[in-house]
Amino acid sequence: MRFRRPAAVSAVALLCLAGATGIAQARPDSLYAPSAMVLSVAQGDDTAAATIVRATTLSCAPGARGTHPDPQAACAALKSSAGSFDRLLSEPDPDRACPMHYAPVTVSAVGVWEGRRVAWDHTFANSCTMAATLNGNAVFAF
Repeated sequence: MRFRRPAAVSAVALLCLAGATGIAQARPDSLYAPSAMVLSVAQGDDTAAATIVRATTLSCAPGARGTHPDPQAACAALKSSAGSFDRLLSEPDPDRACPMHYAPVTVSAVGVWEGRRVAWDHTFANSCTMAATLNGNAVFAF
């Protein structure tokens, strides 16, 4: 009996260690939910057929980075809107006059915000209306 007890204790210790190793492997790589997107501005009113004029990448977790010219400001704007791109839009600045011609511009965001999938786009009548509605918002200032 004396020899079986250490063997039983060793077997239990190995099972606990194996279980702890399995748990350790199941942990995520980061404490932050991923937030990485591709933002684009395209000429046209159909996102599938529009011609992309410019695009950038933006990642906000754990730190602000990407090819966006000001990732800190863009991430701060998204954080203040709780990741809602619709909240970035506002009534056009009434002091800004825009021409009444139709040359549609579509902005889009595709990716992940705080672990949730994002697929958002909005079409403006022209680039002046886009600038007046976004009012210098950093997210699409690239």
